[in-house]
Amino acid sequence: MNYWEEIGKKLKPKVDKELNANVLDLFAGCGGLSLGFESVGFKTVGFEMNEHATETYNTNLIGDCYCEKLSTESQYDPAKVIIGGPPCQPFSVGGKQKGLIDSRDGFPIFIEAVKKLEPEVFLFENVRGMLYKNKWYLIEVIEALTELGYKISYALMNAKHYEVPQNRERVIVIGAKNKISLPRRMNRKVTAGDALGELAFQFDEDSKFFTKSMDAYVAKYEKASHCINPRDLYLDRPARTLTCRNLAGATGDMHRVRLKDGRRRRITVREAARLQSFPDWFEFRGKETSQYNQIGNAVAPYFAKHLAQSIKDYLQGNQTEAYSLDGTDQLSLFESEGIYK
Repeated sequence: MNYWEEIGKKLKPKVDKELNANVLDLFAGCGGLSLGFESVGFKTVGFEMNEHATETYNTNLIGDCYCEKLSTESQYDPAKVIIGGPPCQPFSVGGKQKGLIDSRDGFPIFIEAVKKLEPEVFLFENVRGMLYKNKWYLIEVIEALTELGYKISYALMNAKHYEVPQNRERVIVIGAKNKISLPRRMNRKVTAGDALGELAFQFDEDSKFFTKSMDAYVAKYEKASHCINPRDLYLDRPARTLTCRNLAGATGDMHRVRLKDGRRRRITVREAARLQSFPDWFEFRGKETSQYNQIGNAVAPYFAKHLAQSIKDYLQGNQTEAYSLDGTDQLSLFESEGIYK
């Protein structure tokens, strides 16, 4: 079975009546995280302030998504699980570290939702910088959640270890009343070629090819950034991380395919979606730039499926092995007695 056929079947939303667990998805985007949860039987409800992303969620998922700008005063229906990707801007324009008192930050909203609903489990994801430059802030967030009575695990996890054809590192934080495990990494490696198939070699009159001036600009960019290999898409390995910038913008590191005749073209929305593990039946709303941005901001759905399965196992009492530490992965288990710093 081809990869795109596999994800088309395995990521189909469904409701497991025996599970009987609603999921609240805050800052839901186009629904990548929710799609993973619906594929294992959870019923989701999302909140997202971007209109096009909200439309995409409602087009493809069973659950409803509400186009709303959230605040700490927002109200929600009961949910056993809260998930999301809170926007993280814990620094003021002047450079002062304000942390949880920064009004632009989404974590106070997420923490307040956990406080109000008292879910059995919560999970959030964020960029890898939260483990390094902004680790002080990650600790601040975890301390606030631990004070609510949760045992918390976090790890730097790479989607390529979870059947996603992309090198995509994210900090995953999960909390529950009892110890809960994150999923063990998979041995399977999926390449960009596995995901794209013949799409990588196709083009038409709407394809966006590099001009001579763009080729020159990219060559200059790669030289300045000391790039050893051109940043084309290599079909024998997982893709580089997809971002809004390198998908929607005409930048030196934009994602592109080199065709057999040597020409290079920007990857399409569908190709970007496959590299994020979105099925071909998943329809994106809005104009092309909006669609690229939705994909770049999303949690890879196949990765989300593995996270969701761990939570489902926990809720059903079927949890077995804990997350496996390996390589550059980092994991700390937080107990109510204190926080590792």
